Amino acid sequence: MSLLTLLPFIVLIGAMFLMTRSAKKKQQQAVDMRNQMQPGSGVRTIGGMYATVKEVSEDTVLLDAGPGVELLFAKNAIGAVLTDEEYNRIVHGVEHDLKSDVVPDDASSLTETDDSSDAAAASDDTPVDLGKKDAADDPADADTAGEAKADAQSKKSEGDSEAK
Repeated sequence: MSLLTLLPFIVLIGAMFLMTRSAKKKQQQAVDMRNQMQPGSGVRTIGGMYATVKEVSEDTVLLDAGPGVELLFAKNAIGAVLTDEEYNRIVHGVEHDLKSDVVPDDASSLTETDDSSDAAAASDDTPVDLGKKDAADDPADADTAGEAKADAQSKKSEGDSEAK
């Protein structure tokens, strides 16, 4: 047999070897991660539940999911062991101080311009008139509005009496 006829089989066997090697490597990392669990560390199960490890035995893990809620899981059901910062961020909503990561609300601070008229126009804090008037602003309009309501009420009551 020639080398050209054996080449596809060699490539196929090599690919299978590489795939099984990487799968075994990932599996070994998962076992090491599960063996590093200690009471008090935060974990995520393969079902997506976040809890704190209470006890670790050979094949099982006792998790504290909340006040008075203890759950017994197989070690294989632990998807990830989380760092304290990551667990607190996800479960308790505690964020670290992000002062250096602040993003401005507008793009004006991202561009540097020397034009002072743009800065003066941007700092103008006058209210914008949208055409709507408050009743307290114009008492004359409030009086005419009150009279219009009274007229509408009297016409409505007159209309009801005529229909009988």
